[in-house]
Parts: sequence; structure tokens; C-alpha cells
Amino acid sequence: MRKPDEAGKNRRAVLFVFLASVCFSTGGLFIKLVPWSALAINGARNLISAAVIGLYLLITRRRIIFNRRVLIGALSMIGVTTLFAIANKLTTAANTIVLQFTAPVFVILFMALLYRQKPGRVDLITCFLVLLGVVLFFVDGIQAGNLTGNIVAILSGVCYAGVFMMNTGKDADAISSCFLGQLTAGLVMTPLCFGETDFSLPTLAAIVALGVVQVGGAYILFSIGIQRTPAVTASLITGMEPIMNPLLVAAFYGEKVSALAITGAVIVVCSILAYNVWLARQKSGTPDMKEARE
Repeated sequence: MRKPDEAGKNRRAVLFVFLASVCFSTGGLFIKLVPWSALAINGARNLISAAVIGLYLLITRRRIIFNRRVLIGALSMIGVTTLFAIANKLTTAANTIVLQFTAPVFVILFMALLYRQKPGRVDLITCFLVLLGVVLFFVDGIQAGNLTGNIVAILSGVCYAGVFMMNTGKDADAISSCFLGQLTAGLVMTPLCFGETDFSLPTLAAIVALGVVQVGGAYILFSIGIQRTPAVTASLITGMEPIMNPLLVAAFYGEKVSALAITGAVIVVCSILAYNVWLARQKSGTPDMKEARE
């Protein structure tokens, strides 16, 4: 049996992952509410986020690691945040987050091309289903004029796959990649804010929320919670983001999603969630949830 204090720590870890997912899901709404260019938004939110994560590293006395894998992960992080912001301005929040959610498919493809790791039957089935869902998004994009935004969102998913790949392995350090990527993006893009004209309180509040809540706070909560949260549980919880993100935008911004896009979203999200659960169970070495073994 688990000790009461251990069980409590594990419950808090799951709560942290849940809160991180909620924080991540606010990105689409806050970006829609800021009448700035995508690059100016991304620069400001990354600079604020880097300050938040830097403070966390200082308080916890964690050292920043510099190596090739960390730096490539940082470049992938820059690509993810930048392309995500651009896509949100060009297409719907639902299209952006769900198409970014295709990242595991690109991980499978990269592993096959770069490391000659042959995909299995489940990998191929997942790729087929996700690509089927993506086709529906592109059909919808052509009809609604969101084609460019959908392409940018797919590229965001490619960069997200790079984050997954570069943040695994003995030389990897996710929090270092995150901090370095956001600091670099912030320093490079924040000067673009001076070309904007709307510095009203609602705009600045949304920018601060993006930096503190949606990026900085979310990554800190996730990095803490994932240490004690079973992989299957984490996969299921983080699957809330592509669902909550467009719901928040629809509720507070009035953005509508077509039936075709909804169909594609259901196929993509369910396929990736099922694949993540299967993958986590394979790594645990048992079909039962990891919690049952602890």
C-alpha cells in the first residue's frame, strides 16, 4: 500500500498536470483578444514567460544546461510558439491546436527517416487516421479561406515533434530548452511591439496572461507534475487542451467551428489519445494502469 503522504503527493502531481493543461488551453483565446501582429504577441509572451521560468530556476537553484540536444530543443520551442501564434491569427483556434496536436505522427516519421526505426502496425494505423482527420481540415480550410493558417499549424506540429524528440535522452533537459527558446524568441521579437498602437489595459492584461499563465506557469506546473504522474494519466489529461482551447474561444470570442472541422478534430484527437495511452502502457510493461503497480 502507498503511504498517505506519498498518495497525497501523487494526487497533487496529477492536479499540477491538470492545471498545466488548463493554462495551455487559454492560448488561443488570449491571442485572439490581442490586436497585435502574431510576432509581436509571441515576442512579448515569451519574454514574460522566460522571466517567470528564470525566477523559478533561481528559486529552485536549478542550473541551465547547455548542449547540442538542449539547443536544438530550444530552436524547436521557438518554432512551436512562433508558428502557433501565427496560425491563430490566420485560422480558427480549433484548427490551430488540433493540427499542432498531430506532433506524435511527425515523431514517428522522423524516427523512421533519421534513425531507421521502422514504425509498427499501431504506428501506421495512427498515422493513417490522423492524416484522414487532417485532410478534413484542409478541405475545410479551402472552403473557409483558412488554408494558409492550417499549413502553418501543421508546421507548428512538426516543430512540436522536434521538442518531443530533443527533450528525451540522457543529455536532454526540457526546462533548459524551454527557458532558452523562450528567452531567445522574446529578445528577438519583443522590439516589434513598439510598432503596435493598442496598449490598452485589456490588451496588456491578455499579454501578461499569455506569458505568466499560458506559457511560463503552465510549463512550471507541468514539469513538477509530470515527475509523479503516470504516463497514461498524463496523456489523457493533456488531451484536454485541443478540446478546451476552441471551447474557450467559442465561448468568449464567438468563433465558430464548421462541422467538417469538428469531424476532423474528433478523428485526430481520439487517434492521438488512443496512441498515447497504448504507448504509455507499452513502456510500463503491463496493460494495466501504472498506478496499479505502485
